[in-house]
Amino acid sequence: MNATATSQEKTITTDGNSAQELQDADAHGLAPIPDSLRTSTASAQFWIWCGANVAPINWVLGALGIELGLSLTDTIAALVVGNLIGMSLFGAFVLMGQRTAVTQMVLSRGAFGRRGAYLPALIQGLMSAGWCAINTWIVLDLVMALLGMLGFHGGTITRMVIVVLVMSIQTVIAVRGFAWIAKFEKYTVPVTLVILLAMTVVAWTKLGVHWNFAGEALSGVSRWSAMSTVMTAIGIGWGITWFAYASDYSRFTPRSMPARKLFLASALGQFIPVIWLGVFGATLATITQTADPGELVVGAFGILAVPVLLLVLHGPVATNILNIYSCTLAAQTLDWRVSRRLIAIVVGVLAAGFTLYLVFDTQLASSLDTWLGGLVTWVAPWGGIMLVHHYIVEKGAVDVPALFDPPGRSRLGDIRWPGLIAFFAGIAATWCFEFGVPRFLQGPIASALGGIDLSWLAGLLVAGVSYYILATITNQKAKATK
Repeated sequence: MNATATSQEKTITTDGNSAQELQDADAHGLAPIPDSLRTSTASAQFWIWCGANVAPINWVLGALGIELGLSLTDTIAALVVGNLIGMSLFGAFVLMGQRTAVTQMVLSRGAFGRRGAYLPALIQGLMSAGWCAINTWIVLDLVMALLGMLGFHGGTITRMVIVVLVMSIQTVIAVRGFAWIAKFEKYTVPVTLVILLAMTVVAWTKLGVHWNFAGEALSGVSRWSAMSTVMTAIGIGWGITWFAYASDYSRFTPRSMPARKLFLASALGQFIPVIWLGVFGATLATITQTADPGELVVGAFGILAVPVLLLVLHGPVATNILNIYSCTLAAQTLDWRVSRRLIAIVVGVLAAGFTLYLVFDTQLASSLDTWLGGLVTWVAPWGGIMLVHHYIVEKGAVDVPALFDPPGRSRLGDIRWPGLIAFFAGIAATWCFEFGVPRFLQGPIASALGGIDLSWLAGLLVAGVSYYILATITNQKAKATK
């Protein structure tokens, strides 16, 4: 083992992880992954991100443009352009993990400070845990409808059994760690894509899709407003929501893997299923602008009800194993001296309990869905800061051992004010330019622009530029005092 690796191991041991844990990839918490365990392939990374996005929520979001009055052409254009931008930015975060072998929230310490990074880690932990419950709850209606087609009509008890079953499966996989996550996605996602292909062929040849659907012939500000909303919901905004997860999985890839290869595998792993499902949902929505695309899926596939049921059930599991796993890493970034596996079990149990509660209180579930959507506004500012810090301020040269200095004795400092100030400035800018569905997510500038949503751009730019200026000033003062 080289001197750098030895230094990192000693540092991490004081941070709550034993040397023995470094020998077991599935037991890894925050420890940088040793080179001997960095064996994940480009195809494995592709399947991980592809699996996380083959989910019913994406065909529902794909219908959003049609519901807003856009033509099918405009909807597809917004999906493609938005995701090209969003997934390209996501790929930049994937490369951070490969270069450093540490998690995304630990990397936040460089810009926010040893304890300052508690803030984004806390938000990420809450958001990923919340989505774990919501993702499971969201598919219950589809599952029940598909079971009804098979002649099985259950009630609340059936819903509860499904919740416990699904949550148990995804918790066990997340507890076991990255190796199990990679295997699950590798062996299940290709099957779901075959099912999705069959669904797509049936939908596009049998259901009467209106390929020339013109919508409400929106023009001017109204058209751009609707297109910007689609871009934020399932375009650029969708890629941004995965920024905080990226390095948690790419840290297992070897340093020798070409950056371009890893970038393309990860970005395409997200781009392909999101575009596919988004277009699928949009085309279904052209049939009737009032029906939920999910209802059309359930009602149209007859003999395909069983494989469609498997695809619907696979969606939350494939997504939530990432939510639970990354939630545990975010919790450990808060300096909780608890093993990652124990945290995963606790998160799974709490998420299951909360999902069961949502079965009885659908109004709260809808409200929480909206609240979580609003919480995502933190990701763009944080992402802007991290991009500037990693690629411009540090120029990719990260002092990994310094990231693991104990609180109070960190070479990075406990609080780095340039990061926190820029973060809050970016959040304010994001809200001002946002035009979400609930009124509290409709900022004054977006409203003045007629509903054009540029929140992601405002958050990235304001936070990134502010951080660059403040960090430059701080670094110059530090050099002057030496």
